Amino acid sequence: METVSGNLASALRIKPGITAIIGSGGKSTLLKTLGLELMRAGGRALLCTTTHMFPVAGVPWDGSSRRLDAAPWKPGALHVPGCTCEACAGMSRGGICQAGVLDPETGKLSSPAEPLDQLAQRFDYVLAEADGSKRLPLKAHAAWEPVIPSGTANIVWIAGASGLGKPINEAVHRPELFCERCGCELTDIATPERVAMVLNAEMQALKLSTARVMLNQVDTLSDPTMADRFEAALDRPVVASSLK
Repeated sequence: METVSGNLASALRIKPGITAIIGSGGKSTLLKTLGLELMRAGGRALLCTTTHMFPVAGVPWDGSSRRLDAAPWKPGALHVPGCTCEACAGMSRGGICQAGVLDPETGKLSSPAEPLDQLAQRFDYVLAEADGSKRLPLKAHAAWEPVIPSGTANIVWIAGASGLGKPINEAVHRPELFCERCGCELTDIATPERVAMVLNAEMQALKLSTARVMLNQVDTLSDPTMADRFEAALDRPVVASSLK
Protein backbone atom coordinates (compact mmCIF):
# COMPACT_ATOMS: atom_id res chain seq x y z
CA MET A 1 0.00 0.00 0.00
CA GLU A 2 1.37 3.39 -1.03
CA THR A 3 1.10 6.31 1.38
CA VAL A 4 -0.20 9.51 -0.20
CA SER A 5 1.30 12.69 1.26
CA GLY A 6 -0.24 15.20 -1.13
CA ASN A 7 -3.03 15.65 -3.69
CA LEU A 8 -5.54 13.64 -1.68
CA ALA A 9 -8.38 15.12 -3.70
CA SER A 10 -7.01 13.33 -6.75
CA ALA A 11 -6.22 10.11 -4.89
CA LEU A 12 -9.76 10.01 -3.48
CA ARG A 13 -11.25 10.99 -6.87
CA ILE A 14 -13.21 13.92 -5.48
CA LYS A 15 -15.65 15.22 -8.08
CA PRO A 16 -17.54 18.54 -7.97
CA GLY A 17 -20.67 18.52 -5.82
CA ILE A 18 -21.27 17.28 -2.28
CA THR A 19 -18.67 15.13 -0.54
CA ALA A 20 -19.63 13.35 2.70
CA ILE A 21 -16.75 12.41 5.00
CA ILE A 22 -17.63 9.64 7.45
CA GLY A 23 -15.85 7.35 9.90
CA SER A 24 -13.19 8.34 12.42
CA GLY A 25 -9.54 9.20 12.84
CA GLY A 26 -9.17 12.57 11.14
CA LYS A 27 -12.41 13.71 9.47
CA SER A 28 -11.97 17.40 10.34
CA THR A 29 -8.33 17.39 9.23
CA LEU A 30 -9.26 15.70 5.96
CA LEU A 31 -12.08 18.21 5.50
CA LYS A 32 -9.64 21.11 5.73
CA THR A 33 -6.93 19.37 3.69
CA LEU A 34 -9.29 18.65 0.81
CA GLY A 35 -10.75 22.15 0.97
CA LEU A 36 -7.32 23.76 0.71
CA GLU A 37 -6.24 21.48 -2.13
CA LEU A 38 -9.39 22.21 -4.12
CA MET A 39 -9.09 25.93 -3.43
CA ARG A 40 -5.50 26.02 -4.66
CA ALA A 41 -6.61 24.21 -7.81
CA GLY A 42 -9.04 27.05 -8.47
CA GLY A 43 -12.20 25.59 -6.96
CA ARG A 44 -14.72 27.22 -4.64
CA ALA A 45 -14.92 25.00 -1.55
CA LEU A 46 -17.39 25.11 1.34
CA LEU A 47 -16.73 23.21 4.59
CA CYS A 48 -19.68 22.22 6.78
CA THR A 49 -21.31 19.40 8.72
CA THR A 50 -24.58 17.48 8.68
CA THR A 51 -24.32 16.83 12.43
CA HIS A 52 -22.03 18.84 14.72
CA MET A 53 -18.36 19.78 14.55
CA PHE A 54 -15.94 22.32 15.93
CA PRO A 55 -15.20 25.13 13.46
CA VAL A 56 -12.21 24.53 11.21
CA ALA A 57 -9.43 26.79 12.48
CA GLY A 58 -8.24 29.48 10.10
CA VAL A 59 -11.01 29.13 7.53
CA PRO A 60 -13.26 32.16 6.83
CA TRP A 61 -16.80 31.76 8.09
CA ASP A 62 -19.74 32.16 5.69
CA GLY A 63 -17.44 33.76 3.14
CA SER A 64 -16.78 36.84 5.29
CA SER A 65 -13.39 38.17 6.30
CA ARG A 66 -14.09 37.34 9.95
CA ARG A 67 -12.29 34.20 11.04
CA LEU A 68 -13.02 31.91 13.95
CA ASP A 69 -9.29 31.56 14.61
CA ALA A 70 -7.50 34.86 15.16
CA ALA A 71 -4.22 33.30 16.33
CA PRO A 72 -1.19 34.67 14.45
CA TRP A 73 0.56 32.37 12.00
CA LYS A 74 4.32 31.99 12.30
CA PRO A 75 6.48 32.84 9.28
CA GLY A 76 7.05 29.75 7.18
CA ALA A 77 3.94 27.98 8.47
CA LEU A 78 0.83 27.33 6.41
CA HIS A 79 -0.95 30.68 6.21
CA VAL A 80 -4.63 31.31 6.76
CA PRO A 81 -6.75 30.84 3.62
CA GLY A 82 -7.30 34.25 2.08
CA CYS A 83 -3.97 35.59 3.36
CA THR A 84 -2.79 38.48 1.16
CA CYS A 85 0.95 38.00 1.66
CA GLU A 86 3.03 37.75 -1.50
CA ALA A 87 3.69 34.03 -1.04
CA CYS A 88 0.01 33.17 -0.73
CA ALA A 89 -1.30 35.52 -3.39
CA GLY A 90 -0.20 33.27 -6.23
CA MET A 91 -1.11 30.06 -4.43
CA SER A 92 -4.82 30.57 -3.75
CA ARG A 93 -6.70 30.79 -7.03
CA GLY A 94 -10.07 29.63 -5.75
CA GLY A 95 -11.93 30.28 -2.51
CA ILE A 96 -12.75 28.54 0.75
CA CYS A 97 -15.11 29.19 3.65
CA GLN A 98 -17.19 27.31 6.19
CA ALA A 99 -20.87 27.58 7.07
CA GLY A 100 -23.13 26.43 9.87
CA VAL A 101 -25.06 27.58 12.90
CA LEU A 102 -22.72 28.22 15.84
CA ASP A 103 -23.87 27.10 19.29
CA PRO A 104 -22.23 29.53 21.75
CA GLU A 105 -22.51 27.02 24.60
CA THR A 106 -20.73 24.11 22.92
CA GLY A 107 -18.67 26.11 20.44
CA LYS A 108 -19.76 23.72 17.70
CA LEU A 109 -21.31 24.28 14.31
CA SER A 110 -24.42 22.45 13.20
CA SER A 111 -25.74 22.16 9.65
CA PRO A 112 -26.00 25.34 7.57
CA ALA A 113 -29.43 26.94 7.49
CA GLU A 114 -29.46 26.60 3.70
CA PRO A 115 -29.87 23.03 2.38
CA LEU A 116 -26.66 21.52 1.08
CA ASP A 117 -28.07 20.79 -2.36
CA GLN A 118 -28.77 24.51 -2.73
CA LEU A 119 -25.30 25.42 -1.48
CA ALA A 120 -23.87 23.02 -4.06
CA GLN A 121 -25.29 25.29 -6.75
CA ARG A 122 -23.11 28.16 -5.52
CA PHE A 123 -19.91 26.24 -4.71
CA ASP A 124 -17.86 23.84 -6.80
CA TYR A 125 -17.30 21.58 -3.78
CA VAL A 126 -19.37 21.19 -0.60
CA LEU A 127 -17.37 19.10 1.88
CA ALA A 128 -19.43 17.84 4.83
CA GLU A 129 -18.54 15.95 7.99
CA ALA A 130 -21.37 13.46 8.20
CA ASP A 131 -20.97 11.75 11.59
CA GLY A 132 -19.11 11.92 14.90
CA SER A 133 -16.55 9.72 16.61
CA LYS A 134 -15.77 11.34 19.99
CA ARG A 135 -12.19 11.89 18.78
CA LEU A 136 -11.49 8.14 18.79
CA PRO A 137 -9.60 6.57 15.86
CA LEU A 138 -12.18 3.84 15.10
CA LYS A 139 -15.95 3.60 15.29
CA ALA A 140 -19.08 1.61 14.56
CA HIS A 141 -22.13 3.41 13.21
CA ALA A 142 -25.42 3.61 15.07
CA ALA A 143 -28.74 3.22 13.24
CA TRP A 144 -29.09 6.99 12.67
CA GLU A 145 -25.61 7.40 11.21
CA PRO A 146 -24.11 8.60 8.99
CA VAL A 147 -26.18 11.62 7.97
CA ILE A 148 -25.46 11.72 4.25
CA PRO A 149 -27.25 14.51 2.35
CA SER A 150 -29.26 13.72 -0.77
CA GLY A 151 -27.44 14.28 -4.01
CA THR A 152 -24.03 13.41 -2.53
CA ALA A 153 -21.45 12.87 -5.27
CA ASN A 154 -18.58 11.47 -3.19
CA ILE A 155 -18.31 9.50 0.05
CA VAL A 156 -14.99 9.13 1.85
CA TRP A 157 -14.84 6.60 4.69
CA ILE A 158 -11.87 7.26 6.95
CA ALA A 159 -10.37 5.04 9.65
CA GLY A 160 -7.56 5.87 12.09
CA ALA A 161 -4.60 3.50 12.03
CA SER A 162 -3.65 4.60 15.55
CA GLY A 163 -6.48 2.37 16.81
CA LEU A 164 -5.12 -0.79 15.20
CA GLY A 165 -3.54 -3.16 17.71
CA LYS A 166 -5.28 -1.54 20.68
CA PRO A 167 -8.11 -2.94 22.82
CA ILE A 168 -11.51 -2.30 21.25
CA ASN A 169 -12.89 -0.64 24.39
CA GLU A 170 -10.06 1.93 24.24
CA ALA A 171 -9.91 2.69 20.52
CA VAL A 172 -13.48 2.42 19.24
CA HIS A 173 -16.48 4.75 19.47
CA ARG A 174 -19.53 2.56 20.19
CA PRO A 175 -17.42 -0.52 20.95
CA GLU A 176 -20.47 -2.69 21.75
CA LEU A 177 -21.76 -2.27 18.19
CA PHE A 178 -18.28 -2.96 16.83
CA CYS A 179 -18.06 -6.24 18.77
CA GLU A 180 -21.54 -7.23 17.68
CA ARG A 181 -20.53 -6.88 14.04
CA CYS A 182 -17.30 -8.84 14.22
CA GLY A 183 -18.12 -11.34 16.96
CA CYS A 184 -15.57 -10.43 19.60
CA GLU A 185 -15.26 -9.06 23.13
CA LEU A 186 -14.69 -5.48 24.30
CA THR A 187 -11.23 -6.36 25.62
CA ASP A 188 -10.14 -8.01 22.36
CA ILE A 189 -7.72 -6.25 20.04
CA ALA A 190 -8.86 -4.08 17.14
CA THR A 191 -6.97 -6.02 14.49
CA PRO A 192 -6.91 -4.88 10.86
CA GLU A 193 -9.08 -7.88 9.99
CA ARG A 194 -11.75 -7.01 12.58
CA VAL A 195 -11.84 -3.37 11.54
CA ALA A 196 -12.18 -4.42 7.90
CA MET A 197 -14.96 -6.88 8.82
CA VAL A 198 -16.96 -4.14 10.56
CA LEU A 199 -16.41 -1.69 7.73
CA ASN A 200 -17.47 -4.24 5.10
CA ALA A 201 -20.60 -5.15 7.11
CA GLU A 202 -21.58 -1.50 7.46
CA MET A 203 -20.89 -0.73 3.81
CA GLN A 204 -23.26 -3.51 2.83
CA ALA A 205 -25.93 -2.54 5.36
CA LEU A 206 -25.77 1.15 4.45
CA LYS A 207 -25.46 0.48 0.71
CA LEU A 208 -22.26 2.52 0.52
CA SER A 209 -20.16 0.19 -1.59
CA THR A 210 -19.01 3.11 -3.79
CA ALA A 211 -17.35 4.91 -0.86
CA ARG A 212 -13.60 5.47 -1.10
CA VAL A 213 -11.70 4.23 1.95
CA MET A 214 -8.82 6.10 3.55
CA LEU A 215 -6.57 4.79 6.32
CA ASN A 216 -5.17 7.79 8.17
CA GLN A 217 -2.42 7.99 10.81
CA VAL A 218 -0.31 5.24 9.20
CA ASP A 219 2.78 6.91 10.63
CA THR A 220 1.66 5.74 14.09
CA LEU A 221 1.83 2.03 13.22
CA SER A 222 4.52 0.10 15.07
CA ASP A 223 3.94 -2.70 12.53
CA PRO A 224 3.61 -1.17 9.02
CA THR A 225 2.23 -4.44 7.64
CA MET A 226 -1.03 -3.70 9.46
CA ALA A 227 -1.97 -1.26 6.68
CA ASP A 228 -1.52 -3.95 4.02
CA ARG A 229 -3.45 -6.45 6.16
CA PHE A 230 -6.33 -3.97 6.43
CA GLU A 231 -6.44 -3.45 2.66
CA ALA A 232 -6.24 -7.20 1.99
CA ALA A 233 -9.05 -7.99 4.46
CA LEU A 234 -11.19 -5.17 3.09
CA ASP A 235 -10.58 -6.50 -0.45
CA ARG A 236 -10.75 -3.07 -2.04
CA PRO A 237 -8.27 -0.24 -2.71
CA VAL A 238 -7.34 1.91 0.29
CA VAL A 239 -5.70 5.35 0.26
CA ALA A 240 -3.15 5.59 3.06
CA SER A 241 -2.02 8.88 4.58
CA SER A 242 -0.79 10.63 7.72
CA LEU A 243 -2.61 13.94 7.99
CA LYS A 244 -1.23 16.56 10.37
